[in-house]
Amino acid sequence: MAFWGTGRNDVGAKTALLAFSDGDIRPALRGAGRSERAETEALVRRVHPGYTVEAAEDYTLLDGVYPPDDVMYATVLAGAELYCDRRLMLDRPSELPEHLRLAGAGRRIVMHGMHSAVDWLGFAVWEDGVLVRSLSLSSDGGIQENIGEPYDFELPYWAGEHPVEPVPGWHAQGPYPLPFHPLDLGEEALRALFGFVIEGRPSPDDIDPDDVPLHGFRVTDPSGEEQAAREAAYAEALQTMGPPRMYRMGPDGTMYEISS
Repeated sequence: MAFWGTGRNDVGAKTALLAFSDGDIRPALRGAGRSERAETEALVRRVHPGYTVEAAEDYTLLDGVYPPDDVMYATVLAGAELYCDRRLMLDRPSELPEHLRLAGAGRRIVMHGMHSAVDWLGFAVWEDGVLVRSLSLSSDGGIQENIGEPYDFELPYWAGEHPVEPVPGWHAQGPYPLPFHPLDLGEEALRALFGFVIEGRPSPDDIDPDDVPLHGFRVTDPSGEEQAAREAAYAEALQTMGPPRMYRMGPDGTMYEISS
């Protein structure tokens, strides 16, 4: 059972993953070794054609699952490729760019994106070029995309078995707008599709993402247009959010707004 407050701002509850694999990627991740940097860089250039690609610090999947802006972490595995990049997070996952669908032609393509600050989850799966499932939803935006039959791991969530309850003492809370918290389902999707989780208690057979090495690359738009558009979007979002509001719990357990 999840609790509903003002959104989970946990640093860890964010992902930006894209994988191409010959079937289930989990065995490849379980036996992951360090890939050749030159081979990995060639694939990064294929994912971002026309971009400037430079070497950056290497990380593991544990710390690289949600890179900074203009950074990609990637690896080549036995029968699979894995990329971590914020640009791979799409409000509508089914709209994955054509060049990426072509890059994964004949293979399984899996996209997983999650962001705690806005309680958003998006994931999609293509099998041999055919989109079989795409879901995107958030607490504010509702269900933005819901294509294909839900996977078995989703069914208890849609059946109402994981409701979101108000945070004790938090004022002015109505019913949560979704039958479950997107991040709760997001962790289940991450485990089912990639074999690991980033929050909560790992299962005994989960993969340890710290055992999966990734090469780091700084990937930038040489025209500067992408960076400018991103900065403008950030500025607009800050204006929309307004000034921060701070709360403190009183002796009776009720949350009170305080001046900053």
